[in-house]
Amino acid sequence: MPRGISPRRPAKTGRHDRPGKVHAGADVRSARGERSSPPRKYSKQSKYNALAPDRVTEILKRLDQLYPDVSCALEHRNAWELLVATILSAQSTDVNVNRVTPALFKKYPTVQDFAALRPEQLEPDIRSTGFFRNKSKSVVGAAKKIVGEFGGEVPMAMDQLLTLPGVARKTANVVLGTWFKLNEGVVVDTHVQRISRRLELTREEDPKKIEQDLMRMIPRERWTLFSHQIIWHGRKLCIARRPRCADCLLENICHAGDKTWSTVEVHKHAK
Repeated sequence: MPRGISPRRPAKTGRHDRPGKVHAGADVRSARGERSSPPRKYSKQSKYNALAPDRVTEILKRLDQLYPDVSCALEHRNAWELLVATILSAQSTDVNVNRVTPALFKKYPTVQDFAALRPEQLEPDIRSTGFFRNKSKSVVGAAKKIVGEFGGEVPMAMDQLLTLPGVARKTANVVLGTWFKLNEGVVVDTHVQRISRRLELTREEDPKKIEQDLMRMIPRERWTLFSHQIIWHGRKLCIARRPRCADCLLENICHAGDKTWSTVEVHKHAK
């Protein structure tokens, strides 16, 4: 070696850097150490636009591949049972609600049976769903109003549903979209709220504002299906505490800042 020229030292390798593992935010390099660029469509140079129509379309396409025929996970046989189950699902899980409702609807088969109750009579039957006192008041109050003002039938109009005790837009959207097949809005539960932010479809935190953002970019005929698909995605793959990014079909078009594994640049605000 010529005098005065020092040998090059190999770059230090972190103790967590392992072959075959691509860490979030890391450069992707070939076997020869050359940097490989991400697909041009999603690179910085292409002026990445999270809300570009082609990206939204691609997200919907991949959701269709993952969850082609999903529907509401709450078990029900009619609009009233779905309304009750949705009210009970607040601050609870669908699995827990589905454990409670079969016996509940066997004991009180009709909306008229619920309307004849006092809230405290219902409390023991729904205690395990949490917040059972408020939920009892809502369910009995909704039953009384449906019997007294709507002829015993759950109304099919958003403005009428919103007059029922315990019913806000989320519950109304579930009933209208799932039972009546009417796309009047997008269901924004905790999964939809979290994942729509991770996918950069919104930066809002308030469910009402998130719903407005999603309604502007998702085709109306897909509003209900989109909600169900995102909810299932949150349960199966995009799990809140540790998303299974390496198994996710959306991985290379998702730039979420809290990804557990990534082949693309991550965005700190996307979470």
